[in-house]
Amino acid sequence: MHVGLHIGKFHWPGSPENISDTLTEIAQTAEQSGFYSIWVMDHIFQLGTHYGYIHGPVEDEMLEAYTTIAYLAAKTKTIKLGAQVTCNFFRNPALLVKMITTLDVLSKGRAYLGLGAGWFGREAVGYGYKFPSLKVRFEMLEETLKIIQRMYNYKKSDPFKGKFYTLQEPMNNPPPITKPHPPILIGGSGERKTLKLVARYGDACNIVIGTTLKDAGDLTREGITWDIFVDRVKHKFNVLKKHCEDVGRPYEEIEKTVTTYIEVDPEAMKTKEVLSLCKKLSNVGCQHVIFNMPNVHEIEPLRIIGSEIIPVVKEL
Repeated sequence: MHVGLHIGKFHWPGSPENISDTLTEIAQTAEQSGFYSIWVMDHIFQLGTHYGYIHGPVEDEMLEAYTTIAYLAAKTKTIKLGAQVTCNFFRNPALLVKMITTLDVLSKGRAYLGLGAGWFGREAVGYGYKFPSLKVRFEMLEETLKIIQRMYNYKKSDPFKGKFYTLQEPMNNPPPITKPHPPILIGGSGERKTLKLVARYGDACNIVIGTTLKDAGDLTREGITWDIFVDRVKHKFNVLKKHCEDVGRPYEEIEKTVTTYIEVDPEAMKTKEVLSLCKKLSNVGCQHVIFNMPNVHEIEPLRIIGSEIIPVVKEL
């Protein structure tokens, strides 16, 4: 099993002046500690206090995702990089493919293409984007996935005419370093739409689960345990497997990833609890667990995971 790091906030002691230095230290320490991947959110606003202390008020600092991971690519050498997940309607699909391909080329093959339908209406409207209905957002997402497939899998830049996007010459040169292309990770756990799209178009899925951490707002509930979250993941993977069978796709081709929230600290979670969680997730098929760590700016938790958790988890 791989271990990834999700950076979900930039409001640290001393920010915004120290954001660059702190972010660099986080990324380089994660890489040195053996983390497989780093992810940032594709949001314009912070997510709000309904997530408790995990993210913070909407007014808190938030960096643009692709500028940030391009910066991190230049500051690291081996760790994978991605947005978890890209808001589909923020960018023209062909330009998004060009952006991901550029990141992959310049990072020497370290890019993921994380993608989702988008959900945060306040930030969309706040920045002047249209915020279509959920049905339309999923139609747009599927059309984007068709464009991505075409641009990565066809040598000819034939025109594309869809319901939402018309591309006269979707050329993509240079091609990506990663072969056949950067993995397409589709975020979300909806059983009727999202997981169907994963089966048809995705190289990876991402299921976000809550946490047992205290004061995490909507991410936690009294009486909820890790076992309940893991059972939910197992169910979602079984649904995905059925969708794969329906479209004739080998389930094994899809990387199964899970994102959750931990805090390595004697007052929050001990390493043995994190190891137990990783083993349970591995037992239901998770291959890549991604941790959002609210105290990541303290740096030492990254080193603890690197020394006490990653060496064990990579053997699962």
